[in-house]
Amino acid sequence: MGTILYYFTGTGNSLAVARELSSVIGDCKLVPIVSEMKKGGPIEPRADRVGIVNPLYFFGLPSIVAEFAQRLDLSHAGYTFSVITLGGWGASAAFSQLDRILKGRPGKRGLDAAFSIRMPGNYILMYDSPDTESVERILKKSGSLIKETGEMVKAGKKVSSAWSPAAALVHYMVYPRFIRHVHGADAQFSVDDRCNGCGTCARVCPVDNIRIGNDRPAWLHHCEQCMACIQCCPANAIQAEKTEGRRRYRHPGITLNDLTKQRSDSIIPHHEWETE
Repeated sequence: MGTILYYFTGTGNSLAVARELSSVIGDCKLVPIVSEMKKGGPIEPRADRVGIVNPLYFFGLPSIVAEFAQRLDLSHAGYTFSVITLGGWGASAAFSQLDRILKGRPGKRGLDAAFSIRMPGNYILMYDSPDTESVERILKKSGSLIKETGEMVKAGKKVSSAWSPAAALVHYMVYPRFIRHVHGADAQFSVDDRCNGCGTCARVCPVDNIRIGNDRPAWLHHCEQCMACIQCCPANAIQAEKTEGRRRYRHPGITLNDLTKQRSDSIIPHHEWETE
């Protein structure tokens, strides 16, 4: 097999990047990390190239991605790479984290290449989402970088991530606290009177962390802090401190149905991709 691309996404950035990479690389399958984590035992991809595409969370890996990496057996992989989407900077710390995990797994195989792709930020708890013009500008710039990344992956090029002392320091200072509290951080979410019980938040949550009861969502405290629920609510009814009035963001090329498919157990074939 050519390439397997494992991905995790909240509001669509990493899925969009994975799709574009797949088109450039060719002979490529997209596999949701969420669906793989439902299976027991080690995960043993058999492919010439194995890639992981995910967002940057507090200068490190999303919790579920770190757990996924700890189950990977890359003994049969010929080339491994990471692609991190981010709104700011600091990907080098997450690459180092992933590399350490993979080198401790069977096969002792770390990363052959590491790539970062700047995308529109979605962490609405800390900042406003970019406006439409800014989103278009960022995505236009990222398009050429994704194509360049795909060509390098296709050629099997070794690409090291430049180590950043600043990113490593910030990772050391903030990431452990984030991971300790991430699953219960959904306690800060609430809904206002605009909520109509449509259930969109429950459907797009990648880790099935929301239940609808009495026409209102309830969070179950195994949150990944991906922001899918608050960003995708069609009524803007989900709030946390300081989020009222902030713009919502979902990648314009990713549909709500695309996000729900992340929880399916099947690989997502190219012909099932949605574009509207």
